[in-house]
Amino acid sequence: MPSTLILKSGTSWDDAWQGCLAVAPEAFRDDRVLNLWNAAWQADGRALPAVSPVDGTPVDGTPVAGPPRLDRATARQAVRAALDQHRAWRHVPLPERRARVAATLDALAEHRDLLALLLVWEIGKPWRLARADVNRAIDGVRWYVDGIDTMLEGRAPLDGPVSNIASWNYPMSVLVHALLVQALAGNAVVAKTPTDGGVACLTLATALAAREGVPVTLVSGSGGELSEALVRAPEIGCVSFVGGRDTGAAVATAVADLGKRYILEQEGLNTWGIWNHTDRDTLGALIPKLFDYGKQRCTAYPRFVVQRSLFDAFLAAYLPAVRTLRIGHPLAVEHPDDPYPALDFGPVINAAKAKELDDQVAEAIDRGAVPLHRGPPADARFLPGQDTSAYVQPATLLSPPRSSPLHHAEPFGPVDAIVLVDTEAELLAAMNASNGALVATLSTDERATFDRLAPHIRAFKIGHGVPRSRGDRDELFGGFGASWRGAFVGGELLVRAVTRGPAGERLPGNFPDHRLTP
Repeated sequence: MPSTLILKSGTSWDDAWQGCLAVAPEAFRDDRVLNLWNAAWQADGRALPAVSPVDGTPVDGTPVAGPPRLDRATARQAVRAALDQHRAWRHVPLPERRARVAATLDALAEHRDLLALLLVWEIGKPWRLARADVNRAIDGVRWYVDGIDTMLEGRAPLDGPVSNIASWNYPMSVLVHALLVQALAGNAVVAKTPTDGGVACLTLATALAAREGVPVTLVSGSGGELSEALVRAPEIGCVSFVGGRDTGAAVATAVADLGKRYILEQEGLNTWGIWNHTDRDTLGALIPKLFDYGKQRCTAYPRFVVQRSLFDAFLAAYLPAVRTLRIGHPLAVEHPDDPYPALDFGPVINAAKAKELDDQVAEAIDRGAVPLHRGPPADARFLPGQDTSAYVQPATLLSPPRSSPLHHAEPFGPVDAIVLVDTEAELLAAMNASNGALVATLSTDERATFDRLAPHIRAFKIGHGVPRSRGDRDELFGGFGASWRGAFVGGELLVRAVTRGPAGERLPGNFPDHRLTP
C-alpha cells in the first residue's frame, strides 16, 4: 500500500456537483435536486440529508444530494400528469421518437464522465465499473434505436405510462436503459429514485432526456407513500420493479388483480456448483471477477456448493484468488493526476449495510461456521484519517448454520458461503436453497453430466463453468420461483413487454396463471 494517498485531481463531490449545476441548471438548485413531473422541474418534496458511502458516516462524511421525497397526494398528481404526456407521446411518429432518444444518447455520451463520477460518490462504484454502467446504458439503447422498426411491427404503446421502481446499484444500465427503451416504444415513463443512492446521477440523465422532449417523470419518496400512485394508480399501464423479495412480494400482490402489465425482478441466491471438476486454473481466474462491485448485483454468486472430495482442490484455486482482491477508496491515488485506481470494489452502499454484513458473519461463526478467509484491512487503500464505516473486507465461511441468513439468503455484499455435499441429490438441493434464482453455474468436466443436472437447477440462466449475467440483447432474461414475477425481458421481448400486440398474445414470463395479463 502506498504510504500516502490523496484524492485524484478534479474528482471531489464539489467538482461533480458544480458539473451538475453547469450542465443542467434547471434540475439542480443550490444544494438540492428537484423532482420532474408535469413536464416541469419542481422544487417540492422534503429533501433528506445524505452522505456518500465512500468516506463517511451521517456525522462526518461527505454530504451528497438527498432525495426530495414527495407525499402521496403530490405523487398522484405526478402520475395523472404522466398519463396526459402518455396520451400525446403515443401518437408521436416513430421516426421522431427515435430521433429524440438518439439525441438523448448523444447528450449522455457527452457527459458520461460526469455521470460516472456521480455514481462513484453516490453509490461507491469504482471508476471502471461506474463508467461501464454508463456505457452499457448508452450502447444498449442504441441497439434498440437501430432495430426498433422491426420490433414494433404490428404493436402499439400501452394504455398508460410505465412505472419504474428499481434498486440503487445500476442506475444507468438498468433504470435509465429501461426508461429510454420504454419511451422509444411509445410510452411515457415514470421513475422513482432509489432511496439509498443515485439521485443526482438519475436527475442529470433525466434532465438530458427531458430537454430532447422525452416524456419522463422522476420523483422521490418512500415506498409506503408512493406505492399507491406508482403501483396501484389506474393511470399506470405497466409496473417494472427491480429489488428485494419483501418489497417485490408486496408489489406482486398489488398488481395481481389490476389487469396491467408487470415485470418484477427480485433477488435470489445464485449458486455455483462444483462436481467432478478438475480445471482449477480456470476457476481461480474467474473468482476475482465474481467480486466486482462487492457482489452488490442481482447476478452475483455468493454461494459455492462443492463436492466434498474436491474441497481441497477448490480451496487451492479459491483462496489465492480472493487474496488478490483490491479494495479501497475509489478515488484515492498517489499523485493528483494518476489514473483512477484499479479496484475490485469500494464501499458497500452505506455503513448500516456494512454493519449488517459484519454482524451476520460474526453470528454465523459463533454458531459454528468455519472462517476460511477475511481480507486484511491493512491491505486496503484509504485516504489518511478516512472514515471506513461503509467498507467490508471480503469474507468466506464454510458451512454457515441453517439458522443464518448466509445459508439461505443473498447477502448482497462481499461474503461467500461454501457448502459441502456428497451426492448429486445434495448438490441440487443446496443449489436450489432459495426457491428460484436468476443465474447459476455448474463446473463439471463432462458435458453429459452438465446436461443431465442443469435442468434440475432452479435458475433462469445456467452456465457450464462460466458465470451468467443479466444481458439485454441476444437472449431473454427472467427468473424462477420467488426471484421473478411477470413478463420476461431482454432483446425484442423488452419492447414486447411494454407494448400491445395481436389479440390473445402470450409472452414468456412467470404469471400466477402462466399467461400474460391483458
